[in-house]
Amino acid sequence: MIKVVTLLFKRPELTAEAFRDYYELHHRLLGEKYLSPHALKYVRRYPILAGDGAEAPEFDVMMEVWFENYYAMEAAMADMSTAHAQHELAEDEARLFERDRTQSFIVDECESDLDADEE
Repeated sequence: MIKVVTLLFKRPELTAEAFRDYYELHHRLLGEKYLSPHALKYVRRYPILAGDGAEAPEFDVMMEVWFENYYAMEAAMADMSTAHAQHELAEDEARLFERDRTQSFIVDECESDLDADEE
């Protein structure tokens, strides 16, 4: 299983609520358009504080996309690299993100089975 994790930063003039609304009602649909033929899962995680005094993270949303394998990820990236897709995505992202601050990581995910029956 391959996962792409991306930390995204909102444009400073957007409130957190306006940012999330636009992402979930508009930008998400572009992600689904290009990812759905290839990805297994597409998730946006908006940080909230747990009340333990921790400082708020600098990013505004953590996007996660799961792929069955590296080849599926490459196919999605190829679809998003076409001239039409790049124009469509860049135009919409300019309304929402500080694109120069975006940080992406390809990770190999390992998961514990916490519901496993004890022997």
